Amino acid sequence: MRGFACAHAEKRHRLDKTFLSKKDCIGRYYAKDAKYKPFSALLPEGSSGKVLYVKLVLVLLMCGSFMGLLHSPSIHLADEQRHAQSAEAPEASWMSHPDAPNSGYASSLKIEWSQIETAMKQVAPAAEDGGGAPRVALLNFDDGEVGEWRARLPQTEASAVRLDPVGSNVTWEHLYPEWIDEEELYGAPSCPELPEPAEQAEAYDVVAVKLPCGRAASWSKDVARLHLQLAAARLAARHGRQGAAAHVLVVSRCFPAPNLFRCRDEVARAGDVWLYRPDAADLDRKLALPVGSCELAMPFKALGAPYVSAAPHREAYATILHSEQLYACGALAEAQSLRMAGSGRDMVALVDETVGARHRGALAAAGWKVRAIRRIRNPRAARGAYNEWNYSKFWLWTLTEYERVVFLDADLLVQRPMEPLFAMPEVSATGNDGSYFNSGVMVVEPCECTFRLLAGHVGDIESYNGGDQGYLTRFLVWHRLPSHANFMKHFWAGDTPERAAARRRVLAADPPVALAVHFVGLKPWFCFRDYDCNWNVPALHQFASDEAHARWWQAHDAMPPRLREFCLLDERQKALLRWDAARAREANASDGHWAVRIADPRRSMCPGDDAEACRPREIAGRRVEGNRITTSYAKLIDSF
Repeated sequence: MRGFACAHAEKRHRLDKTFLSKKDCIGRYYAKDAKYKPFSALLPEGSSGKVLYVKLVLVLLMCGSFMGLLHSPSIHLADEQRHAQSAEAPEASWMSHPDAPNSGYASSLKIEWSQIETAMKQVAPAAEDGGGAPRVALLNFDDGEVGEWRARLPQTEASAVRLDPVGSNVTWEHLYPEWIDEEELYGAPSCPELPEPAEQAEAYDVVAVKLPCGRAASWSKDVARLHLQLAAARLAARHGRQGAAAHVLVVSRCFPAPNLFRCRDEVARAGDVWLYRPDAADLDRKLALPVGSCELAMPFKALGAPYVSAAPHREAYATILHSEQLYACGALAEAQSLRMAGSGRDMVALVDETVGARHRGALAAAGWKVRAIRRIRNPRAARGAYNEWNYSKFWLWTLTEYERVVFLDADLLVQRPMEPLFAMPEVSATGNDGSYFNSGVMVVEPCECTFRLLAGHVGDIESYNGGDQGYLTRFLVWHRLPSHANFMKHFWAGDTPERAAARRRVLAADPPVALAVHFVGLKPWFCFRDYDCNWNVPALHQFASDEAHARWWQAHDAMPPRLREFCLLDERQKALLRWDAARAREANASDGHWAVRIADPRRSMCPGDDAEACRPREIAGRRVEGNRITTSYAKLIDSF
């Protein structure tokens, strides 16, 4: 019965290798008849030899057909796909869902292990482990790289940390939107959630993270890259030893965000590997903020809250004058407004070689500590353009005698104490255009190596708007301040009448509600004091506000008379103002400002003793060309 049962099964599973391996079925026949009938196991008892060969031919035909099927193109394609999927699995094994689409976390960088070995020599063994092996958390390393780490650095205890990826529906614009509902009229704004690293029970000496780095100009604005850096910072802050943060080792072609992993905390650098020893309190403070500008990092009420500093002598305001003496008047009025708002902090004015001794003396008399700088040229700016030298703003990071600096453009008027901004980290600023911040007011943390980093890449990183604002946004993670910290004197084309009226109320509020007003468009000291001269040029109506204009002149009038002399009008500028008013009169502009009788005493005053400079000018039918908003009047009126 045993022989029958096996023969019957063999007919149904002719090519089943599992069955053919069972010696208790075919081994018996083979042992007895192999010498004479090598295929007798395939036949029922009593079968003839002719039947044997017929059966054998059928078996060979069936085998040939099956082998042809195995080698068909469709079978091979499916096999290659399965092989490719299994080969890619290690790339995704650090995620909780290996089959999820890779949304930018993968890095094609080939690791130079000698660089990691060099950096890791700077990590001391864990003292509480009796000098044992340093514990290392590996973030975004694939399985092969984890194995390579363990093989090459056997003196460490390395373990991979799981991190779920951000959904592909979360973009940079979701994290850094152009506008949020700061007043919470429609509900509190919120940020997308970024998954945190899987909970860890042990402490680490090093958190190593491999960051993607695309070749596009927007490599720094990558959700996956930001997520990985924040995750590494959280692991380092929460799982260091004895209250200290763990080292952070970054592997990437592109440098990490310098205001998250500060270069002052850099321990070692070798090629594509950076090793940091961050301050735990600093990381905690930054990680407590929203992940982007999708929520206010500082609530409205904090703008007016009392601020007590442990080291006020280590905090300062700063402004910059480069290539222009005409902005000296704005800096003088700004200093006056800072003191009128009650500030006692140091004020530092960075001035380049084009600002003469007379103007430097006036700045010092107004309270600025004047420091000379060399201009830094924007290599992509046209010769003579407004943005040719505005990379000089990088010198802010050399003010290392201060822990924190609040930068103010020279065309701002301070209305309320701005000291609460000193509680904010680098870079804190208001929103501006798309996902970018406005660099007219920003909190920075001076550091010489940050300055070198910024100045060292001007040739290979392009600014989105051609200026320092676009360049800095490529480098630095920023946190949104309320718009009242840097309130733009600008009525946007898309504003509803209600929003435009709300902006006018902010500019006219007495007592003021905005900390500082930013005078975009024609500056107050370029106008007669009687009204905002932006009204006389149709393209500049969006920047016109008589209320803000009058507020600026209050600060001007509070300055000593000898400082007010630096705000006198050049004769060519007076001619330009008369030209604009005449054109508005011809057009019978509905705002009616052209009909206001000019009583500004500066109309009949001349700056300096140069007879040629004081010679009255007339435009005599000539058109003014150029961008009035961004090109300085010094360059516009040189042609008259």
